[in-house]
Amino acid sequence: RDSQQADIKYLSKWKKWKKASSKSLKKVLSEAKGLSSYLVLWRHEIHSIEGTFGTGIQSYFSFLRFLVLLNFIIFILMFSFVTLPTIISDYGIFNSTIANISPKNIEYNCTIYEPSGNKGLVYFYTYLQDLLSGTGFLELTRLFYGYYTVDAVWISVMRYNLPLAYLLATFAYLALSLIWIIKRSVEGFKQKLVHDADPFQTYCNKVFAGWDFCITDPDAARLKHRSLQYELQMDLEEERLKQKIAERTIKEKLRIYSLRIFINIIVIAILSGCFYSIYRVTVFSQEESNGISNTNFLANLVVQYLPSIVITLANFIGPQIFSFLIKFEDYLPAFEITLTLMRCVFLRLANIGVLLFSLWSQISDCAADKCEPCGYNYKLYPCWESDVGQEMYKLMIFDFIIILAVTLFVDFPRKLLVTHCSCKPLQWFGMPKFRISDSVLEIIYGQTICWIGTFFSPLLPAIATVKYFIIFYIKKISLIHTQKPADKPIRASSSKFFFLMVLLIGLLLAFIPVAVSIASIPSSKACGPFRNFNTSWDIVPDTIREFPKDLQQVLFGMASEAFAVTLFMVLCLIMFYFMALAGAHKREIEWLEGQLALESHDKKFLIKKITEAER
Repeated sequence: RDSQQADIKYLSKWKKWKKASSKSLKKVLSEAKGLSSYLVLWRHEIHSIEGTFGTGIQSYFSFLRFLVLLNFIIFILMFSFVTLPTIISDYGIFNSTIANISPKNIEYNCTIYEPSGNKGLVYFYTYLQDLLSGTGFLELTRLFYGYYTVDAVWISVMRYNLPLAYLLATFAYLALSLIWIIKRSVEGFKQKLVHDADPFQTYCNKVFAGWDFCITDPDAARLKHRSLQYELQMDLEEERLKQKIAERTIKEKLRIYSLRIFINIIVIAILSGCFYSIYRVTVFSQEESNGISNTNFLANLVVQYLPSIVITLANFIGPQIFSFLIKFEDYLPAFEITLTLMRCVFLRLANIGVLLFSLWSQISDCAADKCEPCGYNYKLYPCWESDVGQEMYKLMIFDFIIILAVTLFVDFPRKLLVTHCSCKPLQWFGMPKFRISDSVLEIIYGQTICWIGTFFSPLLPAIATVKYFIIFYIKKISLIHTQKPADKPIRASSSKFFFLMVLLIGLLLAFIPVAVSIASIPSSKACGPFRNFNTSWDIVPDTIREFPKDLQQVLFGMASEAFAVTLFMVLCLIMFYFMALAGAHKREIEWLEGQLALESHDKKFLIKKITEAER
């Protein structure tokens, strides 16, 4: 510091001012960064949970906070580019007007859309039914796709192309989610590489660096002791099983493989049964929902919520059966946990896929010339995008109701009974346990619904934001007052990388139905911003045709097969280069590890020689 102060004397005034201002700016930025940490959502609550229950449970609440922020940003994106222009045009702000283009070359029958809005004397329970199912007065609001019938908004002298903005905003929220998840996954992937590098290293980490110094609560400390003990027992059990596997005879291998094949057949049969049940109830619900009298409130609500009820039952019963069957397959404990979780993930996400497939099969059901003029079943689905949005809305609402009901009517009474009743069966069941894996899979399932439904219901991310915000406090209160952490932690569930990968799978699943709806299924001719186009994607080439000819040729060339093949080959070359680079780095690391081992042998040899010389 003295040397730097001496050098400053010989600097010019400009350089002195530049150096002083740079130092001041760094100080201001550092203080601003410190102050901004206080603005982080749930900062104090998450630190409190971390101090009481450890980093494992804290990672779940941090994951929940990430989804709240992600959905809020998606909501801001959709509201700014889709909903706000329609509000501006409706109220005539900035001298704005609406440009509606009459449907061209379309049969009149295809343009008939009469939502079942509430008219005349309306009972209270009708509003409740509309609120839960997205029908009635909600169907006519900005919540659903069918409301956005504007082709363009003139704000002063600027023309705002709403259909193009709607499509680009959809691509933007999917791309934003993908980039953000990959960014967060990188850190977990690095930790996973280090963790899996050397099996012996895991023992060293547990013995010498396994304690969680964030823990301040004595009960949490005892729980952490049991957790470390269980993990060490699990590692030793894995070593014993590996040795047992290596000593198996051919007869034992045949018996185990036959049993695994049989159990997998049972698993496939269970999945098939779930999928078929969802398909049948979805078809039944869509066909019968309009046939039941509106005065029969309960029957109408049950029929509309039938797909959601069956999906929830499948999501609850399926994992219980998988956990029971996995015990007979004789896998290693770590693989047993991972396989069970992957089966549960597949069940939850595939159930959504089957629901959408059932809806599409009904929408595209062209038997007896149902689709003749319009290209889709316009009699049953005059605005099929809003119908799909309503199904996603119902799934999200029902999922939230189930989480709230389980906490209030299952966990809380069970806690009271276990605390105040000394009956042996109740004490054997014990207090409900906070299982991180199940809780994370719940919110990933809900987030996948949100990603799919946002195209059909632009304001669905706002509902998801409020839902996850409330779930944070429900889970926090439940953890503190009605549940206890699991005695046997699941190592896969404590890995942020694993759950981010499952979230990424959910996002990739969401890409498929959204892409099919945009590019394949004919858009509704009676509602929505794309009613003048055969499919939603047609807005893109239609917009490109308005560009100068040279730019058109460039863009259409980028969309050609030749460009796609060339791009694929370049990406493959880049990928092979990085794979080769990673292989070279790995070999260099192995060589350095060998050098370190040789140095340790040299030290041992020198110590031995010194000891012998002293004798």
